[in-house]
Amino acid sequence: MNQMTSDNLRSAFGGESQAHMRYLIWGDVAEKEGFPNVKRLFTATSDAERIHATLHFNALRDVDGDFPVVSMAGFGIKETSENLVGAKNGEIFESTQMYPAYIAVAEMQEEKEAVRAMKYATAAEEVHAKRYQEAKDFVDQGKDLDVEKILLCPICGYITFDDTEEACPICGCKKDKFVEY
Repeated sequence: MNQMTSDNLRSAFGGESQAHMRYLIWGDVAEKEGFPNVKRLFTATSDAERIHATLHFNALRDVDGDFPVVSMAGFGIKETSENLVGAKNGEIFESTQMYPAYIAVAEMQEEKEAVRAMKYATAAEEVHAKRYQEAKDFVDQGKDLDVEKILLCPICGYITFDDTEEACPICGCKKDKFVEY
């Protein structure tokens, strides 16, 4: 695939993905403000953006049906074990390279809220990488992840399988606020 087109598709994929999430977030705000039909509109439009992102994602395949290894590291749809490796590697990249660079800029610009948000994300991404590895260990044995609960901190994105934790170790959020999956 032509590099410029590939770059443009990746950019479009990112933009559509962000729009998908942005509309879900804005739909939650609309619902809290008492506008359920506006939330429904945001949700429907969010699903449309996901469709667009999927189209761009699928268009990134090269002529052999694979994704370019160098430019799409961690990208692509493969078997679960490989997807978990890609997810883990993405989380490691974010926590070791991307966010530290972003934090340095935000600190230089004295953007305290941005620094806090990115530090939360960095710490959570490190945990996500561990959770993906745990899941991969099970999958590689032909088993599903053996957990009763998956709990998400709604403040920083920390994920735990341990429902005995009293608070989030990253941000201090109390466990009664965690979202169970």
